[in-house]
Amino acid sequence: MKEQNMKPFRRTLVISVMGTAAIMAPLAAQSGPDPLFLERFERLNKALEKIPLDMRLDLDLDLDGVTMALSHPLFGLAFQQPDRERELERARQAAERARESTERARDAAERVRDAESRNNDYYRAGAEALDNRNYEKAIKYFDRVIENKSPRADGAYYWKAYALNKMGKRDEALAALAEVPKQFPQSRWLNDAKALQVEVQQVTGAGVSPESQTDEELKLYAINALVDSDPERAIPLLEKLLNDSKNPPRLKERALFVLARSRSDKAQEIVGRYAKGGSNPDLQLRAVEYLGQFRSKESQKTLADAYASVNDVNVKRAILRSFMMSRDTEHLLNAAKSESNADLRRDAIHQLGLMRAQGELAQLYATETNFDLKDAIIQALFLSQDTDKLLEIAKNEKDSRLRLAAIHRMGLIRRDKSPDALASLYAPESDKTVKAEILQALWLQGSAKQIADLARKETDPELKKMAVQKLSMMKSKDATDFLMELLNK
Repeated sequence: MKEQNMKPFRRTLVISVMGTAAIMAPLAAQSGPDPLFLERFERLNKALEKIPLDMRLDLDLDLDGVTMALSHPLFGLAFQQPDRERELERARQAAERARESTERARDAAERVRDAESRNNDYYRAGAEALDNRNYEKAIKYFDRVIENKSPRADGAYYWKAYALNKMGKRDEALAALAEVPKQFPQSRWLNDAKALQVEVQQVTGAGVSPESQTDEELKLYAINALVDSDPERAIPLLEKLLNDSKNPPRLKERALFVLARSRSDKAQEIVGRYAKGGSNPDLQLRAVEYLGQFRSKESQKTLADAYASVNDVNVKRAILRSFMMSRDTEHLLNAAKSESNADLRRDAIHQLGLMRAQGELAQLYATETNFDLKDAIIQALFLSQDTDKLLEIAKNEKDSRLRLAAIHRMGLIRRDKSPDALASLYAPESDKTVKAEILQALWLQGSAKQIADLARKETDPELKKMAVQKLSMMKSKDATDFLMELLNK
């Protein structure tokens, strides 16, 4: 009677346990194990232990079945799989956020570089206008540099004052000069600004005619004459001229040019001192530029010493340009490898591309791990017209983004072998995006024959449609023949 009374309970309990397990298993597969369910299941297990063994035998068998089901690896996987998937999704989202953040930082840095490049263009245009005695035009360019708060704004104030003084507007010139110590108390233009201020204040009487010949211009004529006579004898005189704070920067620039042409150790030492920052920033940049114009071992060594000693990014960038001008691949390659500033490394890579230093660029690509710099090397390989290396990257690079970059650059190079080389990449490629880029590159090259050949074999509707669209925009017999072939099917 007792056992008979227990049967309904046993059946109810077994059904409850099995039902609970059946309900919780799929829920666990969605959201992981429920702590409350596990706690209640444990309490139920303990409650069953209080039932006499002979009366819970069948129940134990059923309960063991439930326990075994819950402990089965697949059931455990149901608990664990969603956790892994959620972790993977969170990791993917974090990676996407990091990528977007990197791209935003890269775009921001690019905007800063573009803005500074424009300011440098304005500055150079202002200096050119000064050389042509177009003082009003020069002032407009220097005002743009000032308004944009460029790092060269202190120099722009100086040259604006210089132009105003030449136009006889001395009060405005003094006002512009007063801004240099006021806004830039640590400026390297302070001495030049003070010297020009004294000169302006000493002038009295009528306004100065821009066409009038001054002592400065006479000295410029004398220095120009030294270029064609005997610069070696003039070195002590030129050094004295450079050291005199009363002499204007334009005169000092010309003196540096004469010294940079000399192979004298003394002359190189003087120019090197200015290249390392011995005066105002304009003279420093001029010294760097002049050293690059003369392709001598002495000037290359002087530039390398200056690069190692300065911290100013603009000056280092100018030295990299001078390395390129002097055909100094050794020091450019060293900067591209070891420079800690990624932007400067990118500039060094760009200069190597302009030099068509294909071997050095291939060497860099093999060891570089940074995506942005590898992309910069691909661009430099394009500048150097190295289709063989670009093809190798398009074939073997694991990162599809870099393969896309290499393929795109190949499309911009028109060589006899390029279309066939690009087409050879298509069949073994599994990435649709890369295949689409190959079609785009072939279209840029005007390679209708290769596109038509690929379209005939293509089974993917989207890619085939893209190939047909490209051919429809090409005036070529191969394109026309293929389109007629389609219509006749």
